[in-house]
Amino acid sequence: MKRLLYYLPLHFVVLGILGICFQFFTKLWNLNSKETLFLLGFLTILVYVIKNRVLRTLLTFLLFFFIGVSSVYINDHRNYDSFYEHHLEENSTLILQIYSVLKSGNYYHKYEAKVLKVDDKKATGTILLNIKKDSTSIPLKVDNQLLLKPVLKELIPPLNPNQFNYKSYLAKQGIHHELFSEKGQFLKLNSKKSTLLGLSAKFRNQIQESLNDYNFKKNELSVISALLLGQRQDISKELIKDYQRAGAVHILAVSGLHVGVILLILAFIFKPVERLKYGKFVKTIIIVFLLWMFAFIAGLSASVVRAVTMFTFLAIGMSFKRKNVVEFSFISSMFFLLLIKPMFLFDVGFQLSYAAVFGILWTQPKMYNVWKPRFKIFDFFWQLVTVSIAAQIGILPLSIYYFQQFPGLFLASNLVVIPFLGAILIGGVLVIILSLLNILPQFLADFYGIIISSMNAFISWVSHQEEFLFKEISLSFQLMLCWYAVIFLCVYFLLRKTTIKLIYFFISVALLQSVFLIESYKHKSKEEIIVFHKSRFSMIGKRIGKRVLVQHNIDSLRFFKENSIKSYSMAESITEIKETNFKNIFSFSNKDILLIDSLGIYQISGLNAPIVVLQYSPKINMSRLIKKIEPSQIIADGSNYKSDAIRWENICLRNNVPFHYTGVKGAYVLKN
Repeated sequence: MKRLLYYLPLHFVVLGILGICFQFFTKLWNLNSKETLFLLGFLTILVYVIKNRVLRTLLTFLLFFFIGVSSVYINDHRNYDSFYEHHLEENSTLILQIYSVLKSGNYYHKYEAKVLKVDDKKATGTILLNIKKDSTSIPLKVDNQLLLKPVLKELIPPLNPNQFNYKSYLAKQGIHHELFSEKGQFLKLNSKKSTLLGLSAKFRNQIQESLNDYNFKKNELSVISALLLGQRQDISKELIKDYQRAGAVHILAVSGLHVGVILLILAFIFKPVERLKYGKFVKTIIIVFLLWMFAFIAGLSASVVRAVTMFTFLAIGMSFKRKNVVEFSFISSMFFLLLIKPMFLFDVGFQLSYAAVFGILWTQPKMYNVWKPRFKIFDFFWQLVTVSIAAQIGILPLSIYYFQQFPGLFLASNLVVIPFLGAILIGGVLVIILSLLNILPQFLADFYGIIISSMNAFISWVSHQEEFLFKEISLSFQLMLCWYAVIFLCVYFLLRKTTIKLIYFFISVALLQSVFLIESYKHKSKEEIIVFHKSRFSMIGKRIGKRVLVQHNIDSLRFFKENSIKSYSMAESITEIKETNFKNIFSFSNKDILLIDSLGIYQISGLNAPIVVLQYSPKINMSRLIKKIEPSQIIADGSNYKSDAIRWENICLRNNVPFHYTGVKGAYVLKN
């Protein structure tokens, strides 16, 4: 480990990550390509020219910091003149090329599409394309080109506190607008050009069509597609939920686990090649080629490319058989990926993959040395146990932070499934090859289907052991970082027990406790009014510490499952949610809050510049209301018609009264 800490690419990765974060959150870097190249070139020359070791080191760190900064700027299409938004006019036309087929919604087929042209000008950028479902229309495929007149829409941020920010998620993938269209509103162009992604999609579709002829059940076929082809679009929500609750969802996503298993299988199969002259070199070339063939078949998605890149570095490193080659390959692959795609840093899959691998590399050897079984079968399962626990240690704080749950039976599901994953993958590849050649015996297809169904049934059984699933765990970003500091310094101390390392560990524990106590105090002392947004419904909450009183018109059984309430209560550590009725008027923080419902009654005396909440589209004269009660703020929630909200906003604008429509601006929060 000490040797790894002195490994230069590790330092470069850390400085690059700092640079990526700096530019992503501040957007301060604004140099064009020529200026960027000049600055980086100048720093590079200084590194080679200056002889002073300390100054040279500082300049090197500065160089890689600016490489991280500039990589974010360079990868953002909005910084170029060719970005489509710079050329759009009222009657412009777009030529789009389908880049990726996403999981369809209830009413729309969804795609990622690259912009090729705006009118006659070449353009760049990616948009989210929504095509309305039609019984007569055929879903689009990768590489299809469309001509249409766009009505681009800004992506909508979350309208309630602490909800998943889909706009931010897509922005990190370079998508800033979405476009809605339907049959008859676009022209499909005849284009014979095929990209690598298009060829991959065609080959994958051919495989899926060949498998359809062998009577696989729906869940069997969807899991086979996920395991071997990287396609999770057809997996049912129930099955996905089962795998998540069992702590085995990584099995359904082609990622480091699958590629690692394939690498081990290929290394075993081609081991005899090492006996030839330059055998190790030839073996490495074959393995790397086959890994990228697998990535091609699996659709070259971001997660697959990341995993294959990581294990390509590992395969090359293994051929040299040097000490710490796995660790060095791990760091080098991260450095390479972030250099090419800096936004990977903010991808949950990227974070979990590298956190899991880091946990395995750092803690598994120490855990494995606690007991060394004599028999191979026990040794095999002991290795699986230590690898699973080590990986879980690496991802635990991140997993709780993102998913607010911890599957207590992750070890059971992994111990049962992972030992057979290699056989499942090999069997799947064999089934695919035979089905493509049209020589797959039905009994073999049936047998493979039974294996997949058995795995699904076991995972479903594990997921329904409710007492072992710890749900709705709240963990802030600050607490997550503190937990990683505690875990890191604890393992650091256990690897080599010294007094100073023990002190560091105790400091991290004290820091964790301090942050926890500060956050607990903030949660207990927090008071606020929240006018939530819920289309066609009204929800108003009054928070007092860890207790929330909510007035709403939603069915009580549905209310406690409402996502806006659940996400708010988890993030804010709410312990009690109680239904209430505020009537028409109540006070908060010396302010009167007047609720005007469909009856439109507001003739109440003694009000002093109240905050008015409009519900259920009351039939009122807004100008008269403003003149009569002189409100300090008017709020329209999601229960009002949008047309009414727009009309009220215009009247408020003329009368200089602040207006807030939750359907546009999101939930209204009034703090004490």
